[in-house]
Amino acid sequence: MIENILTLLMLVLLQAVLGLDNLLYISLESQRVAKEKQAFVRKMGIGVAMILRIGLLFVLISVIEYFQDPFLKFDIPDILSAKMNVHSLIVLIGGIFILYTATKEIIHMLSLEEADHGKKKEASVNTIIFWIILMNIVFSFDSILSAMALTKVFWVMATAIIIGGLLMIWLSGTVSTFLQKNRMYEVLGLFILFIVGIMLLTEGGHLAHIYIFGNEITPMSKTTFYFVIAVLIIIDVVQSKYQKKLQARKLARLQAEKKTELEVKQV
Repeated sequence: MIENILTLLMLVLLQAVLGLDNLLYISLESQRVAKEKQAFVRKMGIGVAMILRIGLLFVLISVIEYFQDPFLKFDIPDILSAKMNVHSLIVLIGGIFILYTATKEIIHMLSLEEADHGKKKEASVNTIIFWIILMNIVFSFDSILSAMALTKVFWVMATAIIIGGLLMIWLSGTVSTFLQKNRMYEVLGLFILFIVGIMLLTEGGHLAHIYIFGNEITPMSKTTFYFVIAVLIIIDVVQSKYQKKLQARKLARLQAEKKTELEVKQV
């Protein structure tokens, strides 16, 4: 029993660490609906996904070997080859979708569409809930497979999923509120999401044993991922402080010029 409790604590910690990228996606995606519906969208999306995760866990325990067996093989000598299984296909599709979402939102920020229309076009609540659920399941594969490597006790894994889901519901509101109050960090969040998409593509390519021009696709490690995120955050913080200093200097110079003009007029 003590062993199961220790394993449960370890799995909850694992869920929290592996769920950071998922949490960011949920927080950004929920902002596409009306403000008064965002909390509902986050809770409903994560809640349904949590139930589906438990169902997925039960399925994976029973048919894990079928998810790992290749169902699609092709080989173009010295150009492209792959051995795809269900797991790799799901991860690849998830990576492509996240790259598309991040790129689309970044392009939207650079366009004048929002300025011209006053606000960004709101998306359907059901659509956003659907995508949150779907991407939650895509992100869950890593945590579920890691959990299965640590224990074979179903209730321990299911409890860790439930606790992880509740933590995600609680934290998603905090992250979403922070991004809304600090819009400059929304750009940082989108670029982190872009890197998440790349990470999923490399992981899916590795699982599918994809070789391009004889070179195997290797997965981006979590260590590399968090290092890149840390670098991006440091750059953003330094740039923000630098811009504030430049603005303060510009304001001081304008005030000095204005003061000089007043003194000249008085003379």
